[in-house]
Parts: sequence; structure tokens; C-alpha cells
Amino acid sequence: MDRTALDRLNHIYTGQRRVLVRSLTSIVGSMAVAEDLAQETYLKVRAALAHTQVQHLEPFLFRTARNLALDHLRRERRQGAVVGQGDADDDLTRIAADTPTPEAEVGDRQLLDRLEQAMSRLTPRQRRVMVACRLEGRSYGEVATSLGVSTSTVQKDLKDAMAACLGSFMAGPRQ
Repeated sequence: MDRTALDRLNHIYTGQRRVLVRSLTSIVGSMAVAEDLAQETYLKVRAALAHTQVQHLEPFLFRTARNLALDHLRRERRQGAVVGQGDADDDLTRIAADTPTPEAEVGDRQLLDRLEQAMSRLTPRQRRVMVACRLEGRSYGEVATSLGVSTSTVQKDLKDAMAACLGSFMAGPRQ
């Protein structure tokens, strides 16, 4: 990836992050979901920059965020429709069991192993931030307070950790 494109993205994302989160919150109705979508937006745009040159990066960032928010709303609507159709308990007993096949279990185990490898390459603070924000669902402010760092440090650590994990999956399996 072109280093100047990444620097431009980082500058724009850092400068426009609050506006981006506010915009996403107005679409999805949840600050927590908007925070997640903002992080996902950064990662998607960063991945796109590895393959394409983008002349107007800021509008591209906001368009990507809007598309991700709309995709999120569509998924929510579909899930709600599926749950809403099974009003009677009888309907629920006719749904196939949601147990994975042996092949899916092996694939999931391999993905988990790759994630563990990627996480092991993070700094201890990045690991703590990733676990606290993504697995425990804690806010940036809570994590910053517990670690004795600023909220922006937590955001940067999370961005770097997610980028490293995404990079390990995009690079393919290690032998």
C-alpha cells in the first residue's frame, strides 16, 4: 500500500471520526454499533487502498460507512423478519438444528488458530484493548480509565490491533 495514501486515510479518519460516528449513529440508532461500524469502515477503506487508488478519500470513507450502516440495518431487518415469522412454539421445533458440520468445525478451528497467532503478535496493551472493547463490549472511556491512558490511545491501539488481525487473515494461512 502506498504510504502517503495510508497517511491521508489516517489523517482524514482521525479528523472526521466524531462526525463519522455521529452520522452512523443517526442511521443505525446506536452509538455502540456506530463505533463498531466506524472501525469496520476504516478497515474496509484501508483494504481498498491496498488495491485501488482513491482520488477523493473523504467522500469514499463516508460512502463506505453509509453502505456498511445500511447493510447492518438490512441484516437486522432480515433477522427480525425470521424471528417474527415463528410466532408459535410449534414453528420453532421444525427449524433444523444449528450444529456445525465436522468440516465447518475444522475450518472454524483453523480460523481461531490464525486469530490466536495474530493476537500473540500484538503488544500486551493492544491485546487488552482488543479483548476489552470487542469481546467484553466495554467503552473506550472505560478501557482508557482502567489502563491509565487516553481515549485516543485506546482507539489507536484498537485500530492497530484490528488492522494486524485483518492483515493476518488477508495474507493467508502461515505454514
